[in-house]
Amino acid sequence: MSTTIKTASPPGTQDPPKTTGRPARRSGRRRDWQLYSLAVLPLLFFLVFRYLPMIGNVIAFRRFEPGGSMFGEEWVGLRYVRMFLTDPTFWQVFRNTLWLGGLTLVFCFPIPIVLALLLNEVRRRSLKRFVQSVSYLPHFLSIVIVAGLTLQMLATDGPVNHALGWFGHDPIRFIQEPEWFRTIYVGSEIWQTAGWGTILYLAALTTIDEDLYEAARIDGANRWQQIWHVTLPGIRPTMITLLILNVGTFMAVGFEKVLLLYNPLTYPTADVISTYVYRAGVESNSFSYAAAIGLFEAIIGLVLITSANQLSRRTVGTSLW
Repeated sequence: MSTTIKTASPPGTQDPPKTTGRPARRSGRRRDWQLYSLAVLPLLFFLVFRYLPMIGNVIAFRRFEPGGSMFGEEWVGLRYVRMFLTDPTFWQVFRNTLWLGGLTLVFCFPIPIVLALLLNEVRRRSLKRFVQSVSYLPHFLSIVIVAGLTLQMLATDGPVNHALGWFGHDPIRFIQEPEWFRTIYVGSEIWQTAGWGTILYLAALTTIDEDLYEAARIDGANRWQQIWHVTLPGIRPTMITLLILNVGTFMAVGFEKVLLLYNPLTYPTADVISTYVYRAGVESNSFSYAAAIGLFEAIIGLVLITSANQLSRRTVGTSLW
């Protein structure tokens, strides 16, 4: 004979109702409706400015005429895709995009990490704040101002050429020489983004347990060994996340800055897919052709970010999804 013992609730209390599944989610939405309402505007923004414009990609497969139907006049299939795949100019632009995207990733991604590690070692708070303020400032300048400063500094009669003249060097036409454009673009990108990029890494550094550094010092690790074995592993999830995002935008080289810095003389190295699409669509009114190229670029970006996410998940166990 078995006896079942049931514990009674304290006087004046009752067991909370048990809700599972869909009723629990519905009651949670009713309870936290103020929090859910905060997501309405961001969702509307993405719906109106990100997802609805995707419908326009249909004109990459239809002949579109300004003033005609919004979705094109007639179906032409892969005609515009074959056009840009057989266009030598497109492949030159494609190579330029790969070069600029690769150089930007190689130089602009690690520099904020190095700067954050250096700032983390500074013990004088006044010096640390000064360096942070000076390095953050370029981020708040518009791209127009950054491009204008770059053009003025590197002009034939600009400060850089004046400094070269003091050493007996002839003036260099930085803005007109194609071989200088990639250096100018990447250099200005580093100057504008390096300081701002350190914010996330400095925030990640504050989450590292100080006991790990103490244990490393007890084991005889010097400062460089502590950075390698404690600091870098501590910020690795942040590094991987930002690397995946940067790889996803690998093909989307800064359109505004390139448009402001380049000129017909530097097209051989400066013209990228985004500027080529702009000239083909807006200036030449070949909207279907430009849409086909833009769709091709978007597909490559999707493949890159998906591949980088899968590779990161399998190798280091960190991913965006």
